[in-house]
Formats: sequence, C-alpha cells, structure tokens
Amino acid sequence: MLSAGDDDLDDDAASGPGVTRRPVTAAENLRASRGWWDTDADNYQSEHGAFLGEADFVWCPEGLREADAKLLGDVSGRRVLELGCGAAAAARWLAAQGADVVAMDLSAGMLRHAEQAAARTGITVPLVQADASALPFADGAFDVVCTAFGAVPFVDDSALVMREVYRVLKPGGRWVFSVTHPMRWIFLDDPTEGGLRAVHSYFDRRPYVEYDEHGAATYVEHHRTMGDRLRELLGAGFTLVDLIEPEWPEGHEQIWGQWSPLRGRLFPGTAIFAAARPTT
Repeated sequence: MLSAGDDDLDDDAASGPGVTRRPVTAAENLRASRGWWDTDADNYQSEHGAFLGEADFVWCPEGLREADAKLLGDVSGRRVLELGCGAAAAARWLAAQGADVVAMDLSAGMLRHAEQAAARTGITVPLVQADASALPFADGAFDVVCTAFGAVPFVDDSALVMREVYRVLKPGGRWVFSVTHPMRWIFLDDPTEGGLRAVHSYFDRRPYVEYDEHGAATYVEHHRTMGDRLRELLGAGFTLVDLIEPEWPEGHEQIWGQWSPLRGRLFPGTAIFAAARPTT
C-alpha cells in the first residue's frame, strides 16, 4: 500500500538506484510489480499484518471495515472475487460471512502468506495467481468483485482492469475498490508537517518508478485523477453507486506510510469507488 510522492525525484534514471516519474511498458510494469511484492511480502505482513487482521476486511489505513461500511451488501451465498488479495484477510472474512470466495493476486509471496493464514485460522479459500489485466475467469462468473488497495494502482492500464471486472461480473453485480485518494499525489510522501506542502502537479500522470542500479523498474505505481477514475468506470459500462472518502476517526493514532492523524484530519487519504454493472 505504498503511494507516490517524493521530494527527491530524479528527472532521469541515472547510475545507481533511485526514483523518478517516467513511462513504463506493460511488460516492465508487470515484472516490477511481481518482483516487488514477492520480495516485500514478508516485510509487508510483518509491518501491517496485525492492523489488517487474520480474517478481517479493512478498506484503508483510516481503519474503515466492511463490517461497518457494508459497501458490498449481503454477501451470504454470493460468488465473490477479491482482486489483489495480498494475504487474503478480506477473503477469509467474506468466507466467514457465508460468501463463496476466490482470492487472486499477482504475487506468489503474498499468496504464500495467504496459505499460512488459512492454516492458522482454519478458513480456506481458493487462491489464484494471475494478472488483473487478464482475469482467468468466465464471463459473468461473480456477483461481487472487490479490492482494498490491490491491483488497480499497480497496473499500467487500469481502464483494462475495469473492463475485465465488468466482464466477469453478472448483470447487477457490484465492483468496489479503494485506492490512495488522487489528491494525495500532489503532496510529499511524508506523514509529518513536511507532508502538508503541495509539490507535484495533480495532472502529472507519469508513473512513479523506483529503479535499480541498471535503471530497471523495481516498483511502479500509477496516478489517475478523480475524473480519470470515473471515466474508466463509466467507459467500461459501470454505473457509479457511491464514492466514499473516509474521515480520520477520533482516537486512531496509527501511522501507515504517509497516512497519519495529522494529515488525515485535514484532507482525505483514501477514495473508495462503489460501482455496479447494470442489469440490462
């Protein structure tokens, strides 16, 4: 759940590791994402696993839970796909609510953690390793597709992801996903007062890229404006049901990357898009 914004961005990839904003190919993006999350899976779970829980559905660092938000509606007996599932805590929570769940992720490292958590909790869901740009499921296979910060920001063509989700949803099906709030991209990736200064253009859609000493991308994340996201959804055929910008709750003092009580009380850190495939 990293997000872009760095006060020392390189203009061009030079010798040695660094960060920049530059275009990437689909192949480069896919290779970087798989490699990053495979390598970082242990650290990610060590740092964030307790907050996310073993069988819980947490939409965002603000701590909004599906148990309270009910953005997916009644999932009992429904066929659900968790896209970009990570360790699949949300999928296990959904299964405990009576859903028929499939959990999918690009990273074998993350799916390894999903297997381990399944053994600990006794809640097992099918795990699939695949690319969100080419979902390996039949048309109309699911009633609900969801993801909390998975897949969407890390794919070079997120409009294609929207079309793929639309394809695998049944008419009337729901698609809900959370991402870093687009306005956050204008600020530094800093949870302190230093992160209150706008330094990047909201309209700069070049990917944020971390690269190695050879200039090869090791981490890629994409910015889309609020309008871009809406056009992606509408262009795929969805109807927008709701747009949620979770407020920072009183008493929540945990810092997660750039998310902090200081910033959270001033401007949103997360955007949750709820959409539906029309029945006709």
